Amino acid sequence: MDRFEGRCWLDWWANSSTNLAGDEVTVVITTTDTGWDAHGRLVSASEQAHEGMTILCEIDPVFTLRFDDRTSMPVTVHLLEEAGHFVMTE
Repeated sequence: MDRFEGRCWLDWWANSSTNLAGDEVTVVITTTDTGWDAHGRLVSASEQAHEGMTILCEIDPVFTLRFDDRTSMPVTVHLLEEAGHFVMTE
């Protein structure tokens, strides 16, 4: 995969059996010489969705990025100044 652009879900798990949050996001993931570059935004532009993500990132910024085909991978979310926008790292 050189590039993925589409909708996914960012899930925040409290433990192995409790998913406390699942937000739909749009992401763009591209490969680079050193790995990958990924950024996205929340689909919901509500202040409540943004505040929820901010609180979860403060507790623990590790989310599970879940694709439509049910594959997933852990990512660290770094919120940007613009509400609802973020970058992800492995």
